[in-house]
Amino acid sequence: MISKNKIKYIHSLSQKKARKAEGVFVAEGPKTVGDILFRQRAKTIIATEEWIAANPEQAAKTDELVTVTNEELAKASLLQAPQQVLAVFPQADNTLSANDISNKLAIALDGVQDPGNLGTIIRIADWFGITTIICSLDTADVYNPKVVQATMGSIARVKVAYTDLAQYLSALPSGTLVFATELNGENIYERELPQHGIIIMGNEGNGISNEVKALVSDRLLIPTFATTADKADSLNVAVATAIVCSEFKRKSAIGTNK
Repeated sequence: MISKNKIKYIHSLSQKKARKAEGVFVAEGPKTVGDILFRQRAKTIIATEEWIAANPEQAAKTDELVTVTNEELAKASLLQAPQQVLAVFPQADNTLSANDISNKLAIALDGVQDPGNLGTIIRIADWFGITTIICSLDTADVYNPKVVQATMGSIARVKVAYTDLAQYLSALPSGTLVFATELNGENIYERELPQHGIIIMGNEGNGISNEVKALVSDRLLIPTFATTADKADSLNVAVATAIVCSEFKRKSAIGTNK
């Protein structure tokens, strides 16, 4: 059985202020919770008897295990459709280090606001083996429940750090390649791409800020193949991120196999 105070506490964690004060976040569903438990221990797991019976090793990786009915889980859940298990985890120490980007490919997000987009980009980074995402301070909170859910567990494998992005880019070693997609960029399908650098993706409506744009070294274009006058004028930021990451990795693989 779950107490009213515990339900109230879980609901409070839907707010960034409460998550920050407690240093925790909420994850839900067997896939997301299971992936995070593989990497770290939970503070609290609230789960049905069915989930606990099917996942005894995971159920043991917590400081507190609360068994609930489906009805009780629905009262605690932050989702419209609860999925057997909810867990509260400590937030990671995502302090940036030089090793996070040294000779690696990283993603930087400048003002990405939609939680679904951020969660999807984290999942995309995980798929393409990119382990670091650097976010501007006005990018959506990685521990927003909608972001966590959209990552489908990839939040456990990708470091997401927040910083003054322009200041961070300005302090990078000379020669660091900083890429961005722009309409006046070079066709991404026609140029060689390195195995390392930082890919900047901008705000859904306004793109990359002028301050950050001034620090871009290489501009890339994802060309449209539509021929009608009324074609789409832009791509969703998560979709664009997937295309860019795929092309970087594809050309790295070709270069490695030459």
